[in-house]
Amino acid sequence: MEVSLIFKIAAVGILVTILSQVLKHSGREEHAFLVSLAGLIIVLTWIVPYIYDLFKTVQALFEFQ
Repeated sequence: MEVSLIFKIAAVGILVTILSQVLKHSGREEHAFLVSLAGLIIVLTWIVPYIYDLFKTVQALFEFQ
């Protein structure tokens, strides 16, 4: 896992938080929800390959031949 990935996730989190707060205070709760959902999907697409590698490693660790 790279350190740059952690910084990317933090940057998306900060950006989504700011945008959500601005949208909520302007009365657009639906848009704030969609921004939060989009941020979550972006972060998950970055993390899913690492989770897949983790499961493959655990599977190989417990594989008996």
